Amino acid sequence: MMARFSFLFVFLVAVGFDTLQAQPATVIAIAGAPGEAEFAPDIALQLDAWAKVSGQAGAKHIAIGREETGPLSDHDRVKAALEAEEKTGTGELWIVLIGHGTFDGKEAKLNLRGPDLAASELAEWLKPFERPLAIIDTTSSSAPFLAKLAAPGRVIVSATRSGSEHNYARFGKFLAEALADPKSDLDKDGQISLLESFLSASHRTNEFYKTEGRLATEHALIDDNGDGLGTPADWFRGVLATKRARDGATPDGARAHQFHLVRSTAEQQLAPDVRARRDKLELDVSVLRGKKEKMTEAKYFQELEKLLLELAALYEGK
Repeated sequence: MMARFSFLFVFLVAVGFDTLQAQPATVIAIAGAPGEAEFAPDIALQLDAWAKVSGQAGAKHIAIGREETGPLSDHDRVKAALEAEEKTGTGELWIVLIGHGTFDGKEAKLNLRGPDLAASELAEWLKPFERPLAIIDTTSSSAPFLAKLAAPGRVIVSATRSGSEHNYARFGKFLAEALADPKSDLDKDGQISLLESFLSASHRTNEFYKTEGRLATEHALIDDNGDGLGTPADWFRGVLATKRARDGATPDGARAHQFHLVRSTAEQQLAPDVRARRDKLELDVSVLRGKKEKMTEAKYFQELEKLLLELAALYEGK
């Protein structure tokens, strides 16, 4: 990633930092009913952390579940918030589910004050969206949300690998803390991606269970290739997935590594169209890596060189 930063610096010097500003992100943090009193501080901590990092990012922040109840249920507040959001554009939409989840074998739900939010409902409400989208379900029994919401171009995170992992999930607290922790910046590029936050939180979750001498009851997954299978943190080496669940599937992680709430100073200077082109080329490199085993060495490096030259030209402003 240091090479990426160097290319970026050259590009910024060439254009004199005269670039367009990206559309700001929106973060919708949805907190469910706390249930047992012991979990209320944990949920409050997560809400505070997401609000703080949203402020640092200059993102539009919407918190649902903390304020006093009124004419609208929390369920309807979520629906109204999504209806009011722009459906297209460059600004990322982050949706964070916090609290308790359930799964009855057919439908996964987030336990809200009042009517619960079902995965199938959220999937329906998100159909019109074509902007960059990340859904982070930090609740128990959240894996069915990942399977239901996965689609090309989306990043989905779940705190569990199955609906049967129904104990309260600690992953959400560690993810919220990882968002602004410099130790989460694995590639040292001055910013923390959603992938890096996921990897850091997964590691901290594992350490929690080891320290407590308890059997782990949650195993987080991330999906950004649209296949709905998800990838656990221990399949990654650094920020690259070294294993694939299905032959021919694009490895998860590349798109999630392009999602940053708080961008570095250099990254903020990139015009939206330049960033979009850069992201597309980096994803093409990731896809190519996934095909390497089925290609001749000469063909692989020929195609890789082409993509890297395009990246270099992009950063140099050619």
